[in-house]
Amino acid sequence: MKSSMPNPRPAVIVTGSSGLLGRPVCRSLAAVGYEVFGFDRVGLPEPPKEDEHVHDIECDVTDSVSVRTAIEKVRLASGGKLASVVHMAAYYDFSGDDSGLYQKVTINGTDRLLNALDGFELEQFLFTSTMLVHAPCEIGSHLTEADPLKAKWSYPQSKIETERLIRDGHPNVRSVFLRIAGIYTDYGRQPTIVQQVKRIYEGDFEGHFFPGDTEAGQAAVHLDDAVDAIIRTVERRKSIAPKTAILIGEPDPPSYQSMQKSIGEELHGHEWTTYYVPPGVAKVGATIADFVQGGDAFIKPFMVDMADDHYALDISRARELLGWEPKHNLAGTLPTIAGLLKSDPDDWYRKNGLK
Repeated sequence: MKSSMPNPRPAVIVTGSSGLLGRPVCRSLAAVGYEVFGFDRVGLPEPPKEDEHVHDIECDVTDSVSVRTAIEKVRLASGGKLASVVHMAAYYDFSGDDSGLYQKVTINGTDRLLNALDGFELEQFLFTSTMLVHAPCEIGSHLTEADPLKAKWSYPQSKIETERLIRDGHPNVRSVFLRIAGIYTDYGRQPTIVQQVKRIYEGDFEGHFFPGDTEAGQAAVHLDDAVDAIIRTVERRKSIAPKTAILIGEPDPPSYQSMQKSIGEELHGHEWTTYYVPPGVAKVGATIADFVQGGDAFIKPFMVDMADDHYALDISRARELLGWEPKHNLAGTLPTIAGLLKSDPDDWYRKNGLK
């Protein structure tokens, strides 16, 4: 930040700026004309330095002093005017454990940030939520933003509570909630997709069994499309009504069975056979596997109860308000994911955080 004078470019804060989604969001916002202030904790990788309009600021949302210090730096550089705050910093733990960090980071951290923003001319507060705040729908149906909220584990529950905090605790903030599907890349990255590919690649015996309806599927969204949705939301901030929720994802997900078949054919040249296993048996197996692996098994007993969950999305609101729809689809990207694994397994495993 070279000057304390207001910058002619509209200013945006991006929290969680070093993350999978945060980095490209920072770059893309700068590319379309914003001055971007990326907030993340000390020690985490910073967004690339090649753009002079992206400024990295250390900020720990669990620490009031850290938040106020970071916000004050932005106040001096922006003149107290913000086009948007893209708030992505949150706690996530795929174990399903009810960690106190959901309250400390996701819920209280958001409240702390909003309180520190008091006095700013803030045009938009964009909170990245999840489609999992909704109860699943029937196969053949599509979820809408008006459908019931029902979290099945701690992560989506923390998002529900944070949406409520923003909506009811800070009613004067022009908020928007992007309920985003699981984000994947050409290398995978989305945990359940990665683990499904890994099991089939390794010929894992457990990969032949599934404790739910194999015709069920879960909507996903390519990283590039998720970034595009966020940029469009910021750009259209003045036309989106406060407290609006928008589902972001591919409307028709491939079924578990079709993914098994596609991955098996890409990796081994033949269809991967999948058998139904009763949930009770699957829970016992998951418990034993997790114990044997010292708690490091990916499939946890609580996941068995969600095997039937189907998430297909009605993205009419995203089309109407953002002019957005996905340019990628998971079914069409699976051959790329499998191909990159086959061409360089070590690199694929490393990029997906696997041993």
